[in-house]
Amino acid sequence: MAATSQHVGKTTSTLGLVSSFLRKGLNVGYSKPVGQKHLNFENIKVDKDTILFADLIHFQIVPELHSPVILGQGAVEKFLEDPELHNYEARVYNAKQVLESRHEVVIYEGTGHPGVGSVVGLSNARVAKMLDAGVVMIVEGGIGSTIDMLNMSTSLFREEGVEIIGVIINKVLPDKLEKVRYYVGKWMEENQIKLLGLIPYDPALAFPIIRTIAESIRSEITHFENMASNRVSGILAGSLIELKELKSSEDLLLVVSTNSIKDAIDKILWLSKLFHIGHCPLSGIVVSGSKPLDESVLKYINDNEIPVIRTDLDTYEAVIKISKIEVKINQNTPWKVQKAIKLIEENVDLEYIIQSK
Repeated sequence: MAATSQHVGKTTSTLGLVSSFLRKGLNVGYSKPVGQKHLNFENIKVDKDTILFADLIHFQIVPELHSPVILGQGAVEKFLEDPELHNYEARVYNAKQVLESRHEVVIYEGTGHPGVGSVVGLSNARVAKMLDAGVVMIVEGGIGSTIDMLNMSTSLFREEGVEIIGVIINKVLPDKLEKVRYYVGKWMEENQIKLLGLIPYDPALAFPIIRTIAESIRSEITHFENMASNRVSGILAGSLIELKELKSSEDLLLVVSTNSIKDAIDKILWLSKLFHIGHCPLSGIVVSGSKPLDESVLKYINDNEIPVIRTDLDTYEAVIKISKIEVKINQNTPWKVQKAIKLIEENVDLEYIIQSK
């Protein structure tokens, strides 16, 4: 599984494929041969995506099989100092040999764009060649930009003589689906590339959760940390609260200063009562400033079990940082996992992928 760049839905698509193959009764294995970001999990160091797939497939993580190479901080410099001290290729080959002896099909997830890893001789294209793996390419929906990215990205795999099984076009705006299918499909047919499917853009997959918000602004959850998996679909800044926002969502994040939070809560309560809104629209609150919270504010927070993040940033800085979050699916968002699986099963030619290898 490869992608034209970061954040286009590679892990999402991989999740869908793995789950769909499992439902078809196949014995499926997973590996991320080269990773960039890792977690320390049960005293072992593995790529963060490996933990997500271990939960899905229910395998015991063995780092040398499921996450054999991690190019973390400082790894590239050490490699360039003395490449002979590293056995990266041998690690990848070992993972391939063991996993393919145990499973009917192994899905290998690439990392970043196709060229990532080139500095240590392990670009996505080179790894695919080593694994003798056909490639499913993920690209973000559009027309001109999509074709340009595909042409550039697939060239690396063509140089290595790697089979491109086909392409999944992800995050296509629903009203553009047929237009993208026609024009990009036309280019792909002329270039003998199989279009495996188009996945409509689902904004819910881009929703962060409270824990992600706290991490992005490097702040602590001070109230109801057990609700850190609450999703966030929109942001209310300060006391600029409109009725239409309260009516349309139950997953809003209030970002407000200690000087304004009481006014903001009072306005929410007033509008809710006036227009008979029975639900609490807030999934979380980010509070800037060090003043203690008013008793009436604390009562509202406690009554509705709202997680609160206290930050040293001002309101404007917090909103900017939160708006730049790149949301990734992980084990803390099971609802996203199920949605991703459904999107793949409904929109991708899975039978063609299975039969291709």
